[in-house]
Amino acid sequence: MEGTRRFSDRTDAGERLATALRERAVDADVVLAVPRGGLPLGRAIADALDVPLDVVVAKKIGAPGNPEYAVGAVASDGSVWRNEGALDRTDSDEEYFQRKREEEAENARRKADRYRGGRPSPDLTGKTVVVVDDGIATGSTVRACLKRLRGTAAAEIVLAVPVGPPDTIAEVEAAADEVVCLATPRSFFGVGQFYDDFGQVSDEEAMTYVEQ
Repeated sequence: MEGTRRFSDRTDAGERLATALRERAVDADVVLAVPRGGLPLGRAIADALDVPLDVVVAKKIGAPGNPEYAVGAVASDGSVWRNEGALDRTDSDEEYFQRKREEEAENARRKADRYRGGRPSPDLTGKTVVVVDDGIATGSTVRACLKRLRGTAAAEIVLAVPVGPPDTIAEVEAAADEVVCLATPRSFFGVGQFYDDFGQVSDEEAMTYVEQ
């Protein structure tokens, strides 16, 4: 859906996504939120659909000297997405990429373990899984999360996000069975521009959503 829809906060966005998922007749078995920003939305969706909430974690692989510029991303199990265009435009060689992949995969594993509090990851065999984030720009971490879930026995993988640029949404559609996105504005400078309240979610706050 095109447009410049705004959301009051992440919970509001999650509630609207839950409505859209019901309208699309998505029969979810579990919601997996991308920490940290995806967890307030994930909690709202899981509560509305009356299904469990868990996490799926990936970490960005930043370019040499510019950690905010993603040359890829890696999930907690090592599943990796490579941004080939960014790799070509930076000083990233294969040795650098693989070293950062190992480092960030370990960081992602630790983060997943911390959020689960020692619980095992959920069995997704035959399940319809809804993956939730608070929006995507380049979508690097979401792409790695989707690759990780493709390696499971999940029956269906649905990505649900409030907002993202049209080109990125079109690209991630190939990585999921279905994408539910409420707004795909052509004038896109960052996810936060579509929220009235886009304050940072701390680890402590984020974990409370999982514990509920």
